[in-house]
Amino acid sequence: MKNKKALVTGGSKWIGKAIVRELAELGAEVLFTSCNARELVDARSEMGN
Repeated sequence: MKNKKALVTGGSKWIGKAIVRELAELGAEVLFTSCNARELVDARSEMGN
């Protein structure tokens, strides 16, 4: 998935977070959203960015 971009809605919890991680590990540039700003910040921190 090098040179690909992905948008994941609901990417801060559960399956959305797993999808974000998998896409990132495969080399995609991933943008993800959440309805909860705190969860979004926490998820981003967990992923190392």
